Amino acid sequence: MVQVINTALVDLTVEGLSRDAVIQQLAKKIEQENRLKDFSGYMDSVMEREELTSTGIGFGIAIPHGKSVHVKETTVAFGRLKTSVEWNSLDEQPVSIVFLLAVPEECKGDQHLRIIAGLSRKLIHDEFREKLITAGDKEEIVALINESLEAIVNPVEA
Repeated sequence: MVQVINTALVDLTVEGLSRDAVIQQLAKKIEQENRLKDFSGYMDSVMEREELTSTGIGFGIAIPHGKSVHVKETTVAFGRLKTSVEWNSLDEQPVSIVFLLAVPEECKGDQHLRIIAGLSRKLIHDEFREKLITAGDKEEIVALINESLEAIVNPVEA
């Protein structure tokens, strides 16, 4: 079973003062888990994607992502910000919850898009967002995200 997130990839007290600082802080968590081949190359892919259109999806949530040859394995890092930051979100509201995705270039199909869609389906529900905001520990966050993505990351073979 692939674990796209673990407690080392969760930060419940992100202190970034800008979108770029938050992305960099979460990307360092992915690097520390040895899931990147090249930090700078991965950061370039995320920032290039961010320049196309904002990944701030509304509800105070952003899902920046990079599909890159510089990624070893599909990973999700989660950050809950101490202070919301401007993200040029679709609803023009600042962001306080960030999911940073790292996906290998050679990954079959559009796994990163399926992960984003899977998260988005859960994030439209007030109850799920509230759990992310109020979770007291990293284990609870990991369980929520793994449960949301189980069918996407580990599809049942027919």
